[in-house]
Amino acid sequence: KQAKEGEGQVVLLSGEPGIGKSRLAEVLRERVSGEPHTLVRYQCSPYHTHSALYPIVEQIRRAAGFDQTDDACSKLDKLEAWLHLAFGDVSEVAPLFAALLSIDGGDRYPVSHLRPEALKEATLTALANQVFAFSAKQPVLMILEDAHWIDPTTQEVLDLLLPSIADKRILAAITYRPEYRPLWSGLAHAMTLPVVRLPRR
Repeated sequence: KQAKEGEGQVVLLSGEPGIGKSRLAEVLRERVSGEPHTLVRYQCSPYHTHSALYPIVEQIRRAAGFDQTDDACSKLDKLEAWLHLAFGDVSEVAPLFAALLSIDGGDRYPVSHLRPEALKEATLTALANQVFAFSAKQPVLMILEDAHWIDPTTQEVLDLLLPSIADKRILAAITYRPEYRPLWSGLAHAMTLPVVRLPRR
């Protein structure tokens, strides 16, 4: 409710494996399914802890509706249609997203001549701005699961994103195991909820 009213919230769900963190995130998703909102769901993987932006790339592929049979042109069409949900003009961000997804931009989006660091900074900013743009249209529920397996570059996106959501319509729910120490727990709009075992009784 606070997030819907423009008071963005970060909820950090910490607990041991199998305790029910994912179930809580799923119930949250089910509870708001009947309300207008945008769902942004990231799933970290133990097999991709060194694959830059793996959870974000996979989320974009799902959200844009990519199919294994799609050629580069079809992927670009789907990517542009999906980006239009957030941005009015996609001409600046589409090349960044196409490069991120390893789609050949061809004549439509020639290879960027930005230096690698500048390209990375522009891409991370575009990823954060997209979530902000979604929230300007309707509330956003962002779920990040298994943050203990997050790759460093996805962590950088969240470091850009989460401190800035306090005045936006975004609820970010993040699950992780106790050995992970999220940098965002000190934010004024963040709440840590340890999920602990119930006593036998």
